[in-house]
Amino acid sequence: MPTTPRLTTPLGRMPGVGPATESRLARLGLRSLGDLLFHLPLRYIDRTRITPMGSLRPGDEALLQGRIELCQIRFGRRRSLLCRLSDGTGSILLRFFHFNRTQQAMLEHGAILRCWGQVRAGPQALEMIHPEYRRIHDAERDELEQALTPVYPTTERLPQSVLRRLAAAALAAVEQEPEALGELVPERVIRGLALPSLRDAVMQMHLPPPGMDMEQLLAGRHPAQRRLAFDELLAHQISLRLLRREVRTFTAPGLVAADSEPMRHFFGRLPFKLTRAQRRALRDVQRDLAADRPMLRLVQGDVGSGKTVIAAAAAMQAIASGYQAALMAPTELLAEQHCGNLSQWFAATGIPVVMLTGRVGGRVRRQALQRLAGGELMLAVGTHALLQEGVSFGRLGLAIIDEQHRFGVHQRLAFLEKGSAPDFFPHQLVLTATPIPRTLAMTMFADLDVSVIDELPPGRKPVQTVAASSERRAEVVQAIRHAGAQGRQAYWVCPRIEETDDANVQAAEETARLLIEQLPAMRIGLVHGRMPARERDGVMQAFRGGGVQVLVATTVIEVGVDVPGATLMVIENAERLGLAQLHQLRGRIGRGKDASTCVLLYKPPLSALARERLETMRATADGFVIAEKDLELRGPGELLGARQTGLQRMRVADLARDARILPQVQRVADLMIERHPERLPELTRRWVIPEPALGVV
Repeated sequence: MPTTPRLTTPLGRMPGVGPATESRLARLGLRSLGDLLFHLPLRYIDRTRITPMGSLRPGDEALLQGRIELCQIRFGRRRSLLCRLSDGTGSILLRFFHFNRTQQAMLEHGAILRCWGQVRAGPQALEMIHPEYRRIHDAERDELEQALTPVYPTTERLPQSVLRRLAAAALAAVEQEPEALGELVPERVIRGLALPSLRDAVMQMHLPPPGMDMEQLLAGRHPAQRRLAFDELLAHQISLRLLRREVRTFTAPGLVAADSEPMRHFFGRLPFKLTRAQRRALRDVQRDLAADRPMLRLVQGDVGSGKTVIAAAAAMQAIASGYQAALMAPTELLAEQHCGNLSQWFAATGIPVVMLTGRVGGRVRRQALQRLAGGELMLAVGTHALLQEGVSFGRLGLAIIDEQHRFGVHQRLAFLEKGSAPDFFPHQLVLTATPIPRTLAMTMFADLDVSVIDELPPGRKPVQTVAASSERRAEVVQAIRHAGAQGRQAYWVCPRIEETDDANVQAAEETARLLIEQLPAMRIGLVHGRMPARERDGVMQAFRGGGVQVLVATTVIEVGVDVPGATLMVIENAERLGLAQLHQLRGRIGRGKDASTCVLLYKPPLSALARERLETMRATADGFVIAEKDLELRGPGELLGARQTGLQRMRVADLARDARILPQVQRVADLMIERHPERLPELTRRWVIPEPALGVV
C-alpha cells in the first residue's frame, strides 16, 4: 500500500478496515477513499467549546470536561456503571448499561474525562446515557476541535469514528492530489451562480467552521450544499442526455400499421371510447413508432386515466407490423392484471398473451421461451423475470415498462437489449401513474419524451375525502361494518408493520388484530413488505376476488391492482405521509360504479404543514395540482412516495428542495454538451452512482 493513500485507494486497503468493515461500508456505496468525499454528514456536533455543567438543562447536547469523583456498579433491574463527573460549576452522572472491565478501569476515580451526549433528567440528578468519551491528559486539557464534528449516515455496526477517520483521510488525499477535485463546470457559470469552488464546498461540508450558519446548513440552503447539489443534478442530467443520444443512434423498425385493418378492428372492439387526452397521447406514440429511430416516450397520467389502453394500442401496432411486443410490470399481481386486460382486448384478434413471471416454470416456461425466441408468440407480459438470462425475443419491436420509478435506467436498457441486434433497438414506451411537475419530469426523465394524459375517463365518480381525528376510530370501524353489509370492501393502510416505541404510529399487525376482534363477521387480510411475495400476492388475489373484505396493509399497496368492490380507504397517521403518496393510495378506490370515500385519520395536534397537506387532499383530486403543491410544501413525503426506488440515487441533491435550480441545470447541460464534451465523462463518473447488477427481484 502506498505511504499516502490516493482517492482511488480501495477502502479494504486502508488501515483498520477489515473484511467485515469493508462489507458494511459497501452497503453505503462506499468502496474507494474518494467515495467518502460525497458521503456528506447528516448533522454536526459542536465540540469547539466546553459547556459548564452548572448551566446544563435536560435536552441539551453538550461537550463536557471534568474529573471523575465516583465510579461504581449499580445493581437493580438492569446492571449499570455510574460515574459522577464534576467540573467545579456542577456535576452530572454518566450511565453505562453495556461496559467491560477495560472501560471500568479507564473510568477510575480522579481521571479527567471529555464527553459528548444528550442531557436527560435522571432519578437523582442530570444524566448522560452512553456518552461518547475519552480520557484527557494534562497537556490536552485546552486542546479543542477547530471545526464542527460531522455525524455521517451509517449502517449497523459501523461507528462514526471509522467514517470520520476515513473522511479525514479522503480530505488529506485531496491536499495531495488537488486535481482530483478539479473544476469541470465552467468558471463563469459558478461565478454567475455565486457558488464556492468544488474543493471549498467539500471541505466546508465535512469540516464546517464554528461560525457556520447551522440552521441554513441543516435546511440544505448553504452555498456549499447548493454547489454540490448543482454538480450532482448536472451530472445526472448529462448522463441521461448522453444515454438518449446513444440509443437514438440505433435503428428501430418503422411500425407503420397505425391505419391497418387489425388496428381498426382492435379499436372497434374496445368497450369504451378514448378521451381527448388519450387520443392525443396515442398520436404521439403512433408517430414515434412509425419512425426508424427508437421511440423513447413516457406516458404520464393520473391513477385511472387509462394509460394501459395506450400501451395495448401500441402493442397492436407492433404486432400488426409483424413485430413482437412485451410489457414489464414491477409486481406479479400488476403483471397478472395487465395480462387480464390485454387478453380481454385482444380476444377477438386471436392473438394470445403469454405470462412470464417468477412463478412460471418447468415445461410451460421452456415452451414459452422457445416460442418467444422463435418469434411465434407476439405478446408477452411479465415482471423482472423478463430480464433473466435465457429470455430472448425473435422480433421484439416494442418494449413497454409500467411504473417507471420501480425500475432503474439500466434495467430499462437491459429489457431493450432482449430484442436488439447490431445497430437495432426496439421502441420503448414507459408508463407512470405518478403525476410529476414538468420541471422535475425534464430532470428525472431527460432521456424520454413525455406525453401527459390529464383527464379521467367519463363515468368515474370522484372520491369523497374526509380528514378525521384518530379519536373517531370507532365511527370509522362502524362505517366499514356498514360497507361490508352492503357487499363492499375496504382498505386500511398503516405506515408501519409492527408496534414501535412511537405511540403515535399505528402498526398494521396490531390494527389487523383489533379489526378481527371488532369485526368478527368480516374476513380481514394483512399484507406488508416483509411477507414473502407469494403469500402477499395470495392475500391480494383473495381481496381482488372478494374472499377478503378488509385489507389491512402498509403502503406496499400504493401501486396495486384494481378492486372495483373497494369503496372505502382508511389511511392511519395520514399526517406523516407526503401528498403524492396519499394521492396514490386514494387512487386504489373509486374504480367501480359505487361512490367511494377516503378517510385520512390523523393524530392531533397537527402541525401547520400537515394541516395544509390534508386540506389539499380534501380540496382536489387532480394529481398534477397535488404534485405541484407537494413540491411547494417540500414536506417529508417524497414526490414519488416513501422511496424513490429505481430512480438514480442522489448523494446530495433533493429533487423537491432543489427544484428552483433545475432550469439552470438544464441550460448548463446544453452548454457543456455543446462546448465542453471532453469534460463530460469525468463529471458523470464523479457523481452518477452505478446501479446494482441486474437480477431477478
